[in-house]
Amino acid sequence: MPGGLVALLDDVSVIARAAAASMDDISVAASKAGTKAAGVVIDDAAVTPSYVTGLSPKRELPIIWQITKGSLKNKLLILLPGALALSWFLPQAIIFILMLGGAYLSFEGAEKVMEKLEGEKHGKTLEDKIENPAKFEQQRINGAIRTDLILSAEIIAISLNEIATITDSFWVRAAALAAVGIAITVIVYGSVALIVKMDDVGLHLAEKPSALAQSVGRFLLAAMPKLLVALSFIGTIAMLWVGGGIIVHGTHEIGIDVLYNLAHGAEYWAQGVLPGAAGFAGWLAYATVSALIGLVLGAIIAFVLHKVVHMGHGFGKQAEAH
Repeated sequence: MPGGLVALLDDVSVIARAAAASMDDISVAASKAGTKAAGVVIDDAAVTPSYVTGLSPKRELPIIWQITKGSLKNKLLILLPGALALSWFLPQAIIFILMLGGAYLSFEGAEKVMEKLEGEKHGKTLEDKIENPAKFEQQRINGAIRTDLILSAEIIAISLNEIATITDSFWVRAAALAAVGIAITVIVYGSVALIVKMDDVGLHLAEKPSALAQSVGRFLLAAMPKLLVALSFIGTIAMLWVGGGIIVHGTHEIGIDVLYNLAHGAEYWAQGVLPGAAGFAGWLAYATVSALIGLVLGAIIAFVLHKVVHMGHGFGKQAEAH
């Protein structure tokens, strides 16, 4: 009996050590995956505030909470099971899904650049008079959740691709993906909530009798528009950098090395020019070339969608009229 108890305790200790090792694996995998997905996370945080801009301040936090819940459903109930099934049954398809997402991010980033240069907006604007506030609010929430689904799919795909290089365990992959999804959602939408309420905090402080509080309040009120502009700029750069980088890596994986050699050639050149800051110089050169590749690819896609397809629709309508 004592021997059986000792054996049982030994088995329990083995299981406990295995569980601890698995948690360590999950932590390492989640950390590495989250770092790789950072560019898309920045874009997600930069894009989301636009969905509550112009709405009642009282509705901002409830709307962000609705979007947060939708984001968690996207990641945990739709994308995570799909990604795990794909990695189990058809892992070779992951790289093509990544490249499709990279092309989409490149298109989104290039479209924003084109809008700035051309001074026009693509698609519908939200400047019309709001006839039904509740319906309008729900449309904004649904639009944000759809955008989140696309960005979350890219985050999950990037994370899975990274986690797959660390562990073959199905459960470790699942736990690491869930950890990445939850952590990123909390970080992104927590940050968004702080950003959109910054002006309210500033206004509140500006009305206080304390000179220090008033000074901080005025600073927050003045900083808010600049912060939103900076986030928009950073988000655009992040989309192009991440999108182009995914295309560079993906084409290399399928045996096409032109873009890969171009990006890494620039990286090695920059490291040689600035040996004292080789790491940063190489990263900056690689990221810049990746962003330019993303910009060119995205501009081609945008041109096809907005010019060629639109022209084809115009010819179709003329033919129907005749």
